[in-house]
Amino acid sequence: MNDQANAYLRQRVFSATPEELRLMLLEGALRFARQGADGLRERNFEKSYQGIHQCQDILMELINALRPEVAPDLCRRLAALYTYMYRRLMEASSQRDADIVDEVIKLLDYERETWVMAMEKLRQERAGEKAAGSGQRQAPQRGPAEDRVAGLSISVQG
Repeated sequence: MNDQANAYLRQRVFSATPEELRLMLLEGALRFARQGADGLRERNFEKSYQGIHQCQDILMELINALRPEVAPDLCRRLAALYTYMYRRLMEASSQRDADIVDEVIKLLDYERETWVMAMEKLRQERAGEKAAGSGQRQAPQRGPAEDRVAGLSISVQG
């Protein structure tokens, strides 16, 4: 069963768009942060360590995936946010405080909701380009949402 789940996840990752990959990371960070908070509340410190550590790993991946050459100010702000969350998780782990993890969960949830809205805006921009460009062959123009998304998107090498 585990092999099937891993194969499914691998297929999902390799077939996802860069925007979908970032969303998957945000959802994974949320899932692991919740696991960490639950572990702290249950006094199950192995569970809390695993969840918090995995969430921190994803935050590092999100930081490393930023492309400041495309959107420097946005990337700088997000790197600061992700670094803040990483540090708060360190504090939560050392103080064994689930409320601190809850703070990170709220931030991650807000970030996920914002990303979903950006993806929808990008989808609308792309649909508008297709409708306007049907019948004419021209170089694609990047819209405002695509400029922002390009600085945050994640790619998979493999």
